[in-house]
Amino acid sequence: MASNFKQPGEVISWTGAVANKVSGQVVVIGKILGVCLVDIAVGVVGSVQIEGVFSVPKVSAAVIAQGENLTWDASAAAFDDNAAVAAAGDVTGPPAVAFEASGNGVTSMLVKLTGVPGTVT
Repeated sequence: MASNFKQPGEVISWTGAVANKVSGQVVVIGKILGVCLVDIAVGVVGSVQIEGVFSVPKVSAAVIAQGENLTWDASAAAFDDNAAVAAAGDVTGPPAVAFEASGNGVTSMLVKLTGVPGTVT
């Protein structure tokens, strides 16, 4: 193994910034998305997974195809389809992909976090 290898990079340390977060909650870190692995209070460092498949909140009215790039709707604290008009704080592009199709009326879905930076509005 290379002597400069440090870790696989799927989990990063993050300091809670604005509000307390709970384990399983989606957070925006720069231009990427992650899921808290532990409860993280403001000013406290905790572990956030930035790659993998998670069951997360979904905008109820969104109709999403499997494999579709998703929009993180910051105001709804849920994922929306890629046709959603992004508003302030939303994250679009490749940070999250629909792991499964999800229809109107469904409020959670499986999402693959990629660890790839997106666009923050």
